[in-house]
Amino acid sequence: MKKILVGMSGGVDSSAAALVLKEQGYEVSGCTLKLCGNDCTDAAAVCEKLGIPHFTVDLEDRFRQKVMDAFAEGYIDGGTPNPCIFCNRRIKFGEMLDYALKHGYDGIATGHYAKTAQDEKSGRYLLFRPADRKKDQTYVLYGMTQFQLAHTLFPLWDRDKEQNRILAERYGLPNAGQPDSQDICFVPDGDYAAFIERHTGRTFPEGGFVDTEGNAIGRHSGMIRYTVGQRKGLGVTFGKPVYVCGKDVERNTVTLGDSEDLMTLTAVAEDVNLISIDDVSEPMKITAKTRYNMTDASGIVERVGDSKIKVTFDVPQRAVTKGQALVLYDGDIVVGGGTII
Repeated sequence: MKKILVGMSGGVDSSAAALVLKEQGYEVSGCTLKLCGNDCTDAAAVCEKLGIPHFTVDLEDRFRQKVMDAFAEGYIDGGTPNPCIFCNRRIKFGEMLDYALKHGYDGIATGHYAKTAQDEKSGRYLLFRPADRKKDQTYVLYGMTQFQLAHTLFPLWDRDKEQNRILAERYGLPNAGQPDSQDICFVPDGDYAAFIERHTGRTFPEGGFVDTEGNAIGRHSGMIRYTVGQRKGLGVTFGKPVYVCGKDVERNTVTLGDSEDLMTLTAVAEDVNLISIDDVSEPMKITAKTRYNMTDASGIVERVGDSKIKVTFDVPQRAVTKGQALVLYDGDIVVGGGTII
């Protein structure tokens, strides 16, 4: 690949990705996806400074349908979905890649911290964790297809954040000192429930808090305001720490329990995407993550029926949550993953 369209958010990482590729001799252009009213001027200014073309692609309607709607529906269904996974699979490496190929580019690149390479023996394209494990973003990339991996570069895989800031400073980029964004782009205030109510035009009724035996112990203020593992913001006190341990959408109840009630040995996932292998034909030793910010834990993965996988961990895991991703690893290689049910 020689002609690359780089996804440019206006942040340091995407700017550094464009810089690294330009220094490596690629023909680089920048592309900012207009998704939810985001400002494209920072990315345009960076591209002008680098002397590369910049394009804006309006994907607001598709983003609303494929990411925002899916996020809201996941919460309403009792889960806690990760919208970055939807966005990566359906928008950045879906819609943006389609746009790039239609306009004469060989592929795309982003500022994600990960690595791709083709396995000579199997011919499969693989996804690897980056050199800096603290910046590993493969958890939100497990849904990439073979076609997407074959047409994507991650030029920051062997770099760290400080190196990227120094590079940006050397080129005089105005965003060199810009802090990382921590919020979901369409929920900048972090109030997911308020977003869902605005987005869907619905309100969500109060219901019952129950203990792990099903006994009524209080009232909750709406199912979408709670997620498994939550301790703060429950609106009730019991004289000891209690945690959300489960949600029953049909009964509109939220189960509260002790910290040990959050522990489980298994996780089951659907909508499975495998990268390094064709199928889980027999039980396989792996490590796995059930949340973005956790250390992967060892276990065994096996098929459950035709469309699901189950991981049995060596030691119990805390707050395995419906809607989050179950991502499998073989060392630094991403085996694949699915959505926890």
